[in-house]
Amino acid sequence: MEVFPKEIIEKLKYYIYLYSDPRDDKIFYVGKGKNNRVFQHLKDISEKEKVIKIQELINIRLEPKIEILVHGISDEYTAKKIEASIIDLLEKDKLTNINNGYESSEFGRMNIEQVLSLYSSKKVKISDNHKIILIRINKTFRYSLSPIELYDITRSAWKIDPKKHQPEYAFAVYNSLVQEVYKITTWLPDSSTFKAKKNKDSNEKRPERYEFVGIIADKEIRGEYRFKNIDSYFKKGNQNPIMYVNC
Repeated sequence: MEVFPKEIIEKLKYYIYLYSDPRDDKIFYVGKGKNNRVFQHLKDISEKEKVIKIQELINIRLEPKIEILVHGISDEYTAKKIEASIIDLLEKDKLTNINNGYESSEFGRMNIEQVLSLYSSKKVKISDNHKIILIRINKTFRYSLSPIELYDITRSAWKIDPKKHQPEYAFAVYNSLVQEVYKITTWLPDSSTFKAKKNKDSNEKRPERYEFVGIIADKEIRGEYRFKNIDSYFKKGNQNPIMYVNC
């Protein structure tokens, strides 16, 4: 089947669908849509990862397993939210989806501490005794990041002069909230160290950028700043992801 009958389309409304490998039932794509959206990937000739996976199956005379997970959804906004929550649950790194899902970075999977920080965080003043680099990671952050993923996107790779500024600690900042506190050991040229997950630029060294190596800060300083609001340190309209305090 490549199309739904009209009477079925009317009953399905918006829906969430899954593509799985028939050999092991592992889901490799989560999508949302209405009408005959679920079938369109079978005709796609792009080089997207999901299309490559589908073609690999076809080449060995198999077809992807296609399922409708949820249907009868009345509007697209709700469908987007459901799709995002499923992607969070299954973990994006195990899927061929390009994006995390609609509003996943702000409303997606998070622990209780993160929920409390999002809606009841306290503002904090950075001590004059602490030399800090604030690193805003708004473009790459999501609440379901693993500790190593958060570390890697915070530490690499930034246009800075490590000789001019010598911060002791790095704050991973998302939406003005400190997500983690790291004690900096050293700064190195971009791509000098191993990363748990390589990005598209991992093979392209950028001499004007640097990455730090460090560890999670001790309990005292971590407890002082983690999940606290530091929006007063960012001037309105300032788009620079880096800011120094007491350096």
